[in-house]
Amino acid sequence: MRVVELAGIGPGPFAAMLLGDLGADVVRVDRPEPSPLGTDPAYDLTNRNKRSVLIDLKAPDGPRRVLDLVERADLLIEGYRPGVAERLGVGPEACLERNPALVYGRMTGWGQDGPRAATAGHDLGYAAVAGVLGMVAAPGGATERAAGGAVPAAEEAADGPPGIPANLLGDYAGGSLYLVVGLLAGLHHARATGTGQVVDAAIVDGAAHLSSMLWGLLAAGHWQDRRGVNLLDGGAPFYAVYRAADGGHLAVGALEPRFYAEFTRLLELGPDAPGQYELARWPELRARIADRFATRTRAEWEAVFAGSDACVEPVLTMRQAAADGHLAARGTYVEADGVTQPAPAPRFSATPGALRRPPARPGADTAEVARDWGVPSLDPPAMTTSAPDSAADQGA
Repeated sequence: MRVVELAGIGPGPFAAMLLGDLGADVVRVDRPEPSPLGTDPAYDLTNRNKRSVLIDLKAPDGPRRVLDLVERADLLIEGYRPGVAERLGVGPEACLERNPALVYGRMTGWGQDGPRAATAGHDLGYAAVAGVLGMVAAPGGATERAAGGAVPAAEEAADGPPGIPANLLGDYAGGSLYLVVGLLAGLHHARATGTGQVVDAAIVDGAAHLSSMLWGLLAAGHWQDRRGVNLLDGGAPFYAVYRAADGGHLAVGALEPRFYAEFTRLLELGPDAPGQYELARWPELRARIADRFATRTRAEWEAVFAGSDACVEPVLTMRQAAADGHLAARGTYVEADGVTQPAPAPRFSATPGALRRPPARPGADTAEVARDWGVPSLDPPAMTTSAPDSAADQGA
């Protein structure tokens, strides 16, 4: 499968990386000017398993050279603001005219239409408007402030600001993954019918879609429309994060009664502790659990719960996660070209993903792609460079 990626930042490159990890031949069309992020290309892992060509889309022959690639591609990914690709001459109409079976993927925050479509934004704003950022409990959650029972934790969690889950919730979960699903579904249709189409993957749409189950719970009266007071957002004392004596944290997810029973037994909570679903006594139960965790270090509690069904795990940093025994045994993190990074996922029995190439250097593969894809126009004797306009063009 051949993929053309028009260079951008964030969710578009990650979606293309995922396709590359699974074996697609991804060609990234880089601009002559440097990335606005200023990251050394050698460490931009979202550009692994790709090849790069340099094309100035604002040069007279730029659009034609991209369309020559498009003619031989199955998928295209672009992340410009609505209308920019059309102005550059590589919008859906021009591309589908050259290649009617192409699946044209559009990655934006707000989508191709609507009142906010033409405005700038980032992950945090998209997740906020989609209603999912408001579900994220504040840093420390309801547990740390509740230790000792001094403050009603649920009230503080609901009234305080939400936490910020990096750019994972919007950009990558609500954006990249939905774009990839859309592209592959479109490709299935194109191969069956010979007809391509446009996939409008908006982060606000995908992020909202992620909350489908919770909307059902809300309608059924089993979810409150505020954070930190529900079963899965830190409101329940047995689904929360607690601080150990050394400042480390442990994540408790003992939802089912049998797992909760194992949790309380190993924690030595005592027979007089409130029951799991005595909601009126949840503040007391939370304080009891917090006080117990505060008596030992994280490592000591890890040893207590190791191998059990109590559903208690350490909260690890990135480097700690890479060294975790379970993840090491599975090869979840690998080292390639001196850089530790997540391995391709998911896993396949017959066609496993692999790290075939390090992050692409802008333009380094132009001649190779021109040869392999049969597009001699990619590798002209010289190129002209136009002034950058990435801030105005970038959509997500």
